[in-house]
Amino acid sequence: MNYEAVIGLEVHAQLLTTSKIFCGCSASFGQEPNSATCPVCLGLPGALPVLNKRAVDFALKMILAVGGEVGKQSVFARKNYFYPDLPKGYQVSQYDKPIGVGGAISFIDGGIGKSVNLTRIHLEEDAGKSLHPENTSQDYTRVDVNRCGTPLIEIVSEPEIRTPHEAFLYLHSLKQIVEYLGICDGNMEEGSLRCDANVSIRPVGETTLGTKTEVKNLNSIRGVERAITYEIGRQIAVVSSGGKVVQQTLLYNDADGKCYPMRSKEQSHDYRYFPDPDLVTLTVDASWIDRIAASLPELPMARRERFVSVYGIPAYDAEVLTTTSQLADYFEAVVKECADAKLASNWIMTEVLARLKDQHIDVSKFAISSQRLGRLIGKIKSKAVTGKMAKDLFELMLSDSRDLDAIISEKGLAPVTDSGDLEKLIDKIIGDHPDEVARYREGKTKLFAFFVGQLMKATQGKADPETAGALLKARLDR
Repeated sequence: MNYEAVIGLEVHAQLLTTSKIFCGCSASFGQEPNSATCPVCLGLPGALPVLNKRAVDFALKMILAVGGEVGKQSVFARKNYFYPDLPKGYQVSQYDKPIGVGGAISFIDGGIGKSVNLTRIHLEEDAGKSLHPENTSQDYTRVDVNRCGTPLIEIVSEPEIRTPHEAFLYLHSLKQIVEYLGICDGNMEEGSLRCDANVSIRPVGETTLGTKTEVKNLNSIRGVERAITYEIGRQIAVVSSGGKVVQQTLLYNDADGKCYPMRSKEQSHDYRYFPDPDLVTLTVDASWIDRIAASLPELPMARRERFVSVYGIPAYDAEVLTTTSQLADYFEAVVKECADAKLASNWIMTEVLARLKDQHIDVSKFAISSQRLGRLIGKIKSKAVTGKMAKDLFELMLSDSRDLDAIISEKGLAPVTDSGDLEKLIDKIIGDHPDEVARYREGKTKLFAFFVGQLMKATQGKADPETAGALLKARLDR
């Protein structure tokens, strides 16, 4: 029997606010354990929460960006459970009246446009973090409550994803959107973007959902893809051998690529949700929505399409160049300087991206500004430098911030353009290689490349290829 997977993803995005969602404590990552706390974070008696308006703004941005519907009135609820990293004994979240419903995440899969509908987007606070000792012989766990109260939005998809690769593409698109909006840095390694995958299988053609498992501890997009692949295979093996899939929560171990049982899967009633009596109903009026809508930037998919239609670059180039908003901005700034989108695209996708990868940095920290790269490309267009010279200049510019003309002058990288000088060199090359000249004139025209190579060698690559080629051909064809 053939089976298909049914996958839904729950993504928690940590919002880039300065302070926490219900208090003024810092929400920065990497602080000393338990140094960013207060009575509100710890749930001490008498401490009352105050909602962070900036967190609401960010949630509204995401809802509008994905085409969702804003809940004009949403309610915060207490999600009750007991765990060492939850000092209050409950998490403030949203239940039956979230701030956003609907919407979709779109992506391209093998050249085909697809989208996955969203169930809801809601605001909630994060829990603390358990710190396990590296020495496994030690039988204790410490708790860092700095993360308690950090603002999150949870983005819940409909169970419409069918393959691990679709899950990868969905997550990649979602990550791009939150980064473009400036509401989350998307760093899965630091936990600012976390994903849980709900996975089930059913016979192909069936519409009834099978028993699902929830896979946690997914700290990279590729890790999500690998974990889902493993869990689908495991469930198929269980059912094929006559067993039944048990509803449970699983932890994925990236080291061995397997999922391990953590606990039986809870139902919503297990959390005993009820409205938080310390927080009033959140009312979002039309003017608030309009203000946020007016602030939305151009999103990745729209920018990709514009790059293809306006700049005439291939779809693949546009996809790469819009990976981040910073890279897309850099590309457009280079084009503005040099007025050649294809050349700009080629240089960024080869030379620039290679250096960014080697240095493990993003383009905002790159040594060569968009203006300087644009000027370099402009000199290639005007034949002020050759392609080879431009690459040499690019290497020099990585460590030399001086004006481009100053570098060219000091390093003697000005091109050889004088026809008289080139003709003298051509005469010498022809005189030094009579046999090759004779063979060329007998019809061995492929030898032309040999003469071009000799001329470029004689000029140390400084001859303009087009001018040099024309002069050389005229001399050989006499």
